Amino acid sequence: MRPTLYGPSHAVSAGHYLASPAAITVLENGGNAIDAGCAAGICLGVLLPDLVNVAGVAPILIRLADGTVTSIAGLGHWPAALPPDVFMREHGGQIPDGVRRTVVPAAPDAWITALLRHGTWRFEDVVSFAIRYSRDGFAVFPLLRDSIVTHQEDYARWPSNAAIFLPGGRVPEVGARFVQTDLARTLQYMADEARAAGSREAGLRAARAAFYEGDIAAAIVAHQHAEGGWLSRSDLAGFHSPIEPVVRSPWRGHELLASGPWCQGPALSEALLLAEAAGVGGMAHNSAEYLHTLVECVKLAMADREAFFGDPNFRDVPVAALLSEAHIAARAAGIGPAAHPGMPEPILGGLDVPAASRLALPLVEADTSFVAVVDRHGNAFAATPSDGSWNSPVVPGLGIIPSNRGCQSRPDPAHPSGVAPGKRPRLTPNPAIMVTRQGGVMPFGTPGGDVQIQAMLQVVLNVFQFGMELQDAIEAPRFASYAFPSSFAPFDYFPNRVAVEARVPAEARAGLAARGHEVRDWPDITWLAGAVEAVLSLPERGLVAAGADPRRPAYAIAG
Repeated sequence: MRPTLYGPSHAVSAGHYLASPAAITVLENGGNAIDAGCAAGICLGVLLPDLVNVAGVAPILIRLADGTVTSIAGLGHWPAALPPDVFMREHGGQIPDGVRRTVVPAAPDAWITALLRHGTWRFEDVVSFAIRYSRDGFAVFPLLRDSIVTHQEDYARWPSNAAIFLPGGRVPEVGARFVQTDLARTLQYMADEARAAGSREAGLRAARAAFYEGDIAAAIVAHQHAEGGWLSRSDLAGFHSPIEPVVRSPWRGHELLASGPWCQGPALSEALLLAEAAGVGGMAHNSAEYLHTLVECVKLAMADREAFFGDPNFRDVPVAALLSEAHIAARAAGIGPAAHPGMPEPILGGLDVPAASRLALPLVEADTSFVAVVDRHGNAFAATPSDGSWNSPVVPGLGIIPSNRGCQSRPDPAHPSGVAPGKRPRLTPNPAIMVTRQGGVMPFGTPGGDVQIQAMLQVVLNVFQFGMELQDAIEAPRFASYAFPSSFAPFDYFPNRVAVEARVPAEARAGLAARGHEVRDWPDITWLAGAVEAVLSLPERGLVAAGADPRRPAYAIAG
């Protein structure tokens, strides 16, 4: 559908076609990958207002040219005043829509942390693109309109949301100008505070203080309390995005860098290692044998995610044991010629397998986006900002929704990812970087909830096993398994369910069914299969390649 883009210096791939030129402008004007990635990432909160929020989450993974790796969690925790049993006691075991699903908004601090540690540009310059797009507007695109149509009644519940997403009481048409005046003022206030502070570092700290300690914080907390929420001024003022350990997995002479078990990053690592142990290296692309093996590897990795992953500040997550050669070999040995009848039980501990769901297909939301950048120095930046806008109210006058990512916690405090004061939900967004044996880097990632690691796994194999050009690897038809509990309420579980894009050969889909998989057909190409963005440096050629997924309005630029 599109060519792979190549440049001799740098490249970017982002989830909206206006975020990419923001990043490339930074790169062309001397900024590095961190400056460019933060500029594009903040833009995604403006340009994809249904899927990403400026005050949402923003997990970031950075690898500098000298080999330094930084993982910035970019994920907030539950307020200190949260009653741990409140959802079981007052809400029937559900986390309701509204402010009670709010965790500390992490994205502003995450971008600023990245810029403080590794950036070179001033905050007001980095955020200038997002201010422009929010103030002057941009054209409504089909996926945005479809999302608003789907959630029209949800947006109408709160006047502040309706004012943005249902102007004049109507769903905006494709091509209409979409303006977010309040959001522009909020970002401009942060930029003005940064500019007035003097030095670059002082400006970054002033922008953070404006959000977490100043007038913005006061407005957020007043609104939260008026709506029955628990977020406090001390929750905001005391928040700093932690620098988390990186999960490193050697693979065929390359090294996969993933985020920790506060998100689902290690499940990508485990699935890739399982696939290797199960022998996918000798299988034909998208053959029935290949698809069956990958589906079973995903099921095993996700079963371990369900059993063990959660905030490592609250529980001991055995990441090293899960990725050890012995555990991978033992897990892979359980893959047989037929589909496992349900979610495999873990080897390292017990697990209560939930009841199966019987819907036609899982209910999937189109939230999250991604940005990848590699600069002229070889620095790599990957970020997966997120948080939807239809299940919590916009703060009047600010144009933002404080992170509603609490929806990814389990209401029961006893669950590995159950709620607790100060605890983080288990996040689906998970940026990754592949360090190649040739000395290159490939930052990559995708939206898609539980489909994320599956789409990322398939693209990695397309590039590094089958030798596809980057864009071809992204566009190739994909599958997704749902044979594990969803990360989103009501946490549906579909034993053996696998959805497959119709471009996968009919004989391969029939082969999956013959092996016991419950195959559901997707169209030829669908956003449900993820939207992978990736940049790959090729030092052996002196080039940088970039690809962007046509399943969403993502675009790449190389220079």
